[in-house]
Amino acid sequence: MNFLTTILIALSLSMDAFAVSIASGVIIKKQKIKNALKFGLSFGLFQMVMPIIGWLAGRSFVHLIEGIDHWLAFGLLSLIGVKMIMEAGKIDVLERSDSNVSYKVLMALSIATSIDALAVGLSLSFLKVSIIMPVVVIGVITFVMSYTGFFIGNKFGEIFEKKIEIVAGLILIGIGAKILVGHLFA
Repeated sequence: MNFLTTILIALSLSMDAFAVSIASGVIIKKQKIKNALKFGLSFGLFQMVMPIIGWLAGRSFVHLIEGIDHWLAFGLLSLIGVKMIMEAGKIDVLERSDSNVSYKVLMALSIATSIDALAVGLSLSFLKVSIIMPVVVIGVITFVMSYTGFFIGNKFGEIFEKKIEIVAGLILIGIGAKILVGHLFA
């Protein structure tokens, strides 16, 4: 998998965390840097760990599905993409708060926004791709997007939330189609 594809996957996966960070930035008005760091670090870490879990799970049975791995990768990425498009704008917002978000809420949001990364890790194992570079790129991009999203939300509100989820979903569907076409016609 080339670096551009990895960046596109990372950007797509980070969109849930980005949207939640925007929504949180709208609500949380104090301790901006501290809270932006908390969101960025938590979301980035979970986006790194979940693909590793999916990749390890997939590696244990990849030999059983080698003939259809490209179809599975296409199917998983397309399902994630369609899910993101359908759920655009349906992100639950944090309770109103002036200064902080509890670690319990932050952990729940981190898990919820990184479930798709688990499926992407599974897809990467089917493609026999090394997981190291993708998880580092996914984690760093998610951190940057979440950190930045918090400040965007603080400044501009809810203008971007729905649109970014739709774009991210379309990108994942496109990457899935690219993988399928590459295996069928290469």
